[in-house]
This record gives sequence, C-alpha cells and structure tokens, in this order.
Amino acid sequence: MTFLRLNSSALAVLLAFAPASAVLAQSPASYVAPLATTPMNRIVQDNAYTQLDFFFKKLVAEKEGMVLDGASPFKSGDKFLPGKVAAGLGHVLLNTAKDDPSLAQKLKDYRAIADMTVGMDNHTWGIYYYIGTLVKLKEAGLLERAVSPATLEKLRKQLDWRTFVTPQWDLISLPTNYYGVAFSIARLRMLMGWEDDSAGKVLLEKMLTHYKKYSGKYGFSDETDGEGRFDRYSILLIAEICERFLETGLQPTDELKGLLRKAADIALNVANTAGDGFSFGRSLGPYGETALVEILSVSAYLDVLTPEEKQYAYAFSSRVAARYMDFWYDPSMHSLDMWGKGRRTDTYRGKHRILGENFSLLHQLIYTNDTWNKAGFKDVQPKADLQAWLDKNRPQFSTTTFAQGEYDRALAIFRDGKHVVSLNMINGGISQHDNSPYYPLPFAPGIVSGVADSGGAHPQLLPKFTMADGTQLIGAAWIKDIKTGKDGQRYTVTYRQDELDRLGKRSPVKDGRIKLQTAYTLEHGMMTRTDVYTPVGTQDVDKVTLEFASFSDQATLNSNTVTFRQGDVKEYSVSGLQQCQAAPTNGDKNFMAPYGPMKTLVTCSTGKLTMKEPLTIKWTIKYAASEN
Repeated sequence: MTFLRLNSSALAVLLAFAPASAVLAQSPASYVAPLATTPMNRIVQDNAYTQLDFFFKKLVAEKEGMVLDGASPFKSGDKFLPGKVAAGLGHVLLNTAKDDPSLAQKLKDYRAIADMTVGMDNHTWGIYYYIGTLVKLKEAGLLERAVSPATLEKLRKQLDWRTFVTPQWDLISLPTNYYGVAFSIARLRMLMGWEDDSAGKVLLEKMLTHYKKYSGKYGFSDETDGEGRFDRYSILLIAEICERFLETGLQPTDELKGLLRKAADIALNVANTAGDGFSFGRSLGPYGETALVEILSVSAYLDVLTPEEKQYAYAFSSRVAARYMDFWYDPSMHSLDMWGKGRRTDTYRGKHRILGENFSLLHQLIYTNDTWNKAGFKDVQPKADLQAWLDKNRPQFSTTTFAQGEYDRALAIFRDGKHVVSLNMINGGISQHDNSPYYPLPFAPGIVSGVADSGGAHPQLLPKFTMADGTQLIGAAWIKDIKTGKDGQRYTVTYRQDELDRLGKRSPVKDGRIKLQTAYTLEHGMMTRTDVYTPVGTQDVDKVTLEFASFSDQATLNSNTVTFRQGDVKEYSVSGLQQCQAAPTNGDKNFMAPYGPMKTLVTCSTGKLTMKEPLTIKWTIKYAASEN
C-alpha cells in the first residue's frame, strides 16, 4: 500500500475541488449544495425523475426479486411498499407527454407491476399513496391503460380506510394522526366513485376533533395521548391536513390557515442556507428537511405567507431539494443513503425499507414542487440573498409554546449567523423519553445532535446519576416553569424539574430523590448549560457521568477543558465533576447522527458521594461563529 504525504498547499487544492458533500462534515452550517440557486422545478425534473426512471426500469427487469444496494425490498416486510411503488412510478407516467412514443410501453410495464404487487401487504400510508395515484391517473385519462380491470377491482376492495378504522370510528392501534390518513382515503375513494362523501365527513370531524384535543390552545399536535411529546411531526401535521383538503377538492378553513401560519413561523425561524431541516426528534435525515418544504409550500399556495416571505421560503425549499440530490443521494448506489457514511436512522426507517424510502422522499419533493409551481414559482430563479434576508427578517431568538400545565413544553430557536440552535424542551413520552433526540438540548448541525434510538446508555450532554441502589437518573422528562430572558446579546432559558427521569422503562418514571434547576445561556459562538442538583434529604450516589459526543476531532485535554483542532466545536469545558477524558469514537454506531458520525467522545465523571448539599454541574461549548 502506498501512502501519499501532502503539504498544506496541495491539501488545500484537493479540498477546493472535492465534492461539497465530502467537506460537509467539517462545517455543516456553511455547506452549499452545487444546485443551491437552481430553480426547484429544474432540480426535480432533471434529477428526481431520472432516479424514478432508474427504479422503473430496474423493477421491470428484476420484479419482486429486485435487489438495491444489497437489500431485497420485497422481502423486507415493508407494509407501505406497494403504495409507494404505485406513487413513484405513477409520477413517471404523469410526467410523460401524451404524444411521447415511450408512454405506451411505460403504461404496459406499470400494469404488470400493479398486477405483481396487488397481492402484497399494503397498509395505511401505502393505501393512501396508492389511491392518490389512481385518482391522478384517472384525471389524466390513463387509468384504464395503467391498471387492468381485475387488479383495479381488487384495489377497490383493498384500498379502504376501514382496514384500520373500526365501525365505531376508532383507530385500530394507531396514533391519532392516522385519522388524517383515513379521511384522505375516504375522500379519494369518493373521487374514484367507490363510495359517497358520508364517511369522509365523519372522518374529517374525527380528525379535527382529535387535532384540537391533542394540540390544545397552542395548535401543535401532541404525538401521544397527552404525555407532551412534540417533534417534527407535531409541527408538520397541520400542513398535511391542509394538503389533504386541497388534494380532495376542499378549501382549508381560516382557522386551519391560522394554525398553519404558526407552523410556517417555526419553519422560517429554522430556515438556513445549507438546506438543513429539523434537528430534534425522530425520523430526521432528509425527512427533517422535506417537512419544512411541505409546510412552506402549502403556506405559500394558500397565501398564508406574505409575497416577500414566499420568495425566500421558495429559495430555502430549492436548497433543500438541491441538498437531497447532492448529500442524500449517492449515484454509486442509485439510491439515497441514510444508512452509510456514519449515518444512523430510527429502526423504523432501516435499510430494509430502502426502496420505499426513495419513493416516498422523491414523492414529497415532486408534490411540494408541484405546489410551488401552482403558487407561481415554476422555473423561478431562487433569491441568492437568503442569509441576509433571514438575518434581517427572522428573530435572533424565539420561543414557541407547545403546552402548559403541570409540565411545560416549548421550543426555543436561537439564530447565530448560519448556525441555527433548536432547544426543544419536551417529554419524550412512551418509547422516546430516554432517546437523545428528545432531550432538552441545544441541537445544531455539526455542534450538538442526538442519536436515533439511542436509549439511556450514553445520554448526550445530560448528567447521569447512578444511585447507590443501582437506579440511573437523568433530567429529561418532567420540565416545569420554562422562562426566557435577554441580557444584551445573551439569551437565557431556565426551567426546573422536581423529579428526575428513572431509566429502564418504556415510559419515563418519576424519581423525586433529586431536584434539578437548569439554566441555558445562548450567545454568539457559545452555549452554556448550568445544572443545580438538590438532594431531598441525604442521597448516596455511586457515580455521576456526563458524555458529549462531538463531531469535532483532534482533541487536546487540559484538566476539564477539551480543545478541538478540527470541526465546528472549538472548545468544551466542564465544571462540577472530578475528571474528564477524550477518545476517538472510531466509528462506534452509538455515536452516529442522522447526517454523519461524531468523531470524539468526551466523558466526565465523579466517584461515590453522599449528597447533602446542592451539586452544580456546568458545561460550555464554544463553536466557530459562521460569517454571513
């Protein structure tokens, strides 16, 4: 093996000509996709449809034995796949001109694939994808050529909301947002002539009632039955509801538009030039990005945005599409890649679903692009001064309340140049409370990230108390009394927890042996968290540990301060614990973000102690301030 030694000049030349995605890990906030200022419609037409053409031909050739980057999609148990195949390939038919000589063969091939998949499991979202495509094919006059009469009759019976809704109108073991899916299917069945509008009316009422019940007066949907779990989907859901109205021939009410405006404000507050999306909660990666485009495109179409906001929301949407084609799509795989290059997803979106994930993301890019086109932005050159507009027109610091009561839930957003910090203070609720994407942390690409399905083994940036009886506690779930303030250009967020979260169960368990008061300060190039842990009586603690998995590397440790020579985080310091150590992660899967690997693990700890007085633990992250 031959090793090359490069001097600094030669290395600089290589980096200058490296693909943008290769340099991305060094400074995500400064990333610019090659197609960043290309009209969104051109990005979709020239790239998304090319990818769909590839899948179409591959499916025709390999059928149910298809293999994509080593995975066998039709053997994976993906219960949405038939519908996603129908939707993805349907886009190809609908995008082919009626006088194109290739259309006849494409219709014949689509019919064969529909015959092949009609006997496969297809549930909920898969049903929605499939029937929505049938309606569009019907409207385009292509349905009879695209689907055989026998298969269409089978689909009439299969593509039914009744497969997951009881005769009493209850969902069958599904979260409340599935009322929106059922409503859409009922309306689409009506458009197919398969039923009247009566079920659609009932399901619409169910959907809106449940939305109000679980979103409360603030308008953002709780993902649980009142446990207070809010994430990407909580903000996206109102946009989906408005999309379902439009898709099935209804106009959203003024009340729905008012709720959509709240979601649009969050979307604009986290918008950025890199095309990054939501940085907290589950199902992130490209879905955290396309969610923002869904919110902004329907907001533009419904005139929820001002004319000026539309221009810059469109510019951001174009950058999201450009990022997908450069960062997420890997031409060597002929697929998006959420599973390699040190990236990690939720098990729900594992690589066994590779084909369906390609289809659903391309579908999202295509229909949001169609919405932008209808809003008057077809082939419009995106504004190039997005960052300057965001700096001038969006608040440097904002707080959105999700819920208030016994426990508070809120999202604070801090804009620092190109860096966007999202401090999401929520209860992870059942199955998510101990997963770091739901921790109350200042998430920011390249600076702080959670790890999908992480559990409590390595709680990112939260001190973990191992008590003398073996119980492990973190301050994650029981947040009260959120307050924000400002001192010059320094912003503060404080809250308290009268109980810590006991790890080990699917749901958070209150443990009142230690109380916690937390204060964050966010300022230019620096974020600090100060925790005051107060024991109730005397408490014996076996150890306290604090971990920080950082994207930065080449670490140097001096006492309890770590400096990094490479990466956005330049310095990390801890006080209140006895000792720290830093070590490379060496590709450990426990330290992988949705968009790439953390490079260094810093672990600070203290040994046995008997807590009689408050213990203060403080950490500070200093990061490279991005220039605009």
